[in-house]
This record gives sequence, C-alpha cells and structure tokens, in this order.
Amino acid sequence: MKLNNILIVEDEKPNADRLKRLLKKLRPQSKIVSIEESIVDTVSWLSKNDTPDLIMMDVRLADGLSFEIFSQIEIKCPVIFTTAFDEYAVKAFKYNSIDYLLKPIEEEELETSLNRYETFIESIPYINTAIGGLLNYIQPKEYRSRFLLPHRDGFKTILVEDILYFFTELGINYAVLNNGATETIPQTLEELEKQLDPKTFFRANRQYIVHIDSVKHLHNYFNGKMKLEIKNNPNVEIVVSREKASSLKTWMDF
Repeated sequence: MKLNNILIVEDEKPNADRLKRLLKKLRPQSKIVSIEESIVDTVSWLSKNDTPDLIMMDVRLADGLSFEIFSQIEIKCPVIFTTAFDEYAVKAFKYNSIDYLLKPIEEEELETSLNRYETFIESIPYINTAIGGLLNYIQPKEYRSRFLLPHRDGFKTILVEDILYFFTELGINYAVLNNGATETIPQTLEELEKQLDPKTFFRANRQYIVHIDSVKHLHNYFNGKMKLEIKNNPNVEIVVSREKASSLKTWMDF
C-alpha cells in the first residue's frame, strides 16, 4: 500500500522541519497533511479531517505526553513515535512492535521505519491492539513535587507549588518563590524540564521555566514573539520565540 498522507505531531519547529524534509526526500509521493504542536490541536485536527495513512508523533509535547491523545480520540492508523527521553516508553514500543525513533532523527533510521510501516500496513487490527497494549503498559510518570536544599547546618524543603519560575544566570540556577525569596537550585534547566510536570511548567526560553500560575499577562511582541508578565515581578522580562508562541498559548489555555 502506497504511503500518501502523513500527519506530523511535533512541538519543536526545527525537529518538525527536519522530519518533513526527510520524509519528502525518502517518500516524495507522500503529502504532509498537517503539523500539529499539542495534544489539543492534534485531537481537534483528527476529529475534523480524514484519517492519515501514518502519524509521526513526538512522545512529549508542550501540554503533556502524546499518549493522552489516544484516550481522547480513536486512532485508526499506524503511529511511529519519536522521543528524546523516557526509557520506559522506548521499552514499551519494542514490546508492542510499534516503531520509534530517537532524536535527532537520522535518514537511515527513518527509512527503516518507513519500510517497516509498509510491510505491516495490511495488519491494521494488530496495530490497533498493539497501541492499546502500549497504553496499558505505560505507567503515569511521577513528577518532582519538592526540593531538598542545604540550609545552615542541615536542609530545608521547598515545594514545587510555591515556585513562580526558574532561571539561570552565569551558569547558576535559581528558583524564585511566591514569597519573593530566591533559592539556588543544583539542577540545570534541562534536568528540571524533564522532572517538572509539563502541564504546570513551561520552558519559555533558554533562561526561564515558568509556573502556569505565575503568569499574569501575555503580551504580543515583535516578529510573532510573546512576552510574559510574571505576578509580583514587573521587572522580569521573559520573551518567548515565535516558534514556541503557539505552544505557549495552547499550554495557557488547556
């Protein structure tokens, strides 16, 4: 069966552009019907459009894990997952014989996945069963709820819910609390991004991760960018790129 229509679900524009470019090179007859950036947008697109032949789906989106899509709408086509994290998910994909690709996606690996798709496309009932098994296998991820930080001659606990935002400056990472205090955090922003619930925290840019309840206002900025206004912190300027602005609005509205 010829591979005609492909839906890409990916919230990082550089990754989406690279995947689109590789797909058009390897399967020039195929059509990228849409690129969706979030769970909400993907469910909406699938509910309004014909089922594609294949979905290339990132595991982790701005508004949560993409597995949530399957609980909201029936997926009637094969899925190839892409992921940069979560070893447990990779093991589940292997167990269920649904292919996955680790980022950054390489041309040779994508070609192998597309060949695999083309060999078992006739077995759609099996694929749907495998997807169901995958969802049953995956356990909800536990996100960080507190930090234990050195304090005087001992330690103190900082609750995640009391943090307005994280930022990095001169190689040192900080958490700013609701009470105005600033605490030094040993984790990098990259580590925090994996440890924090993506429904509650958003990686605004290289320097900031913000709590959803800390955002007082979203301002339009030049060139399609957006600027965040943080509660009780009027002097903090957090600019979100044009590529991430759509994900930010979806995150705030979900």
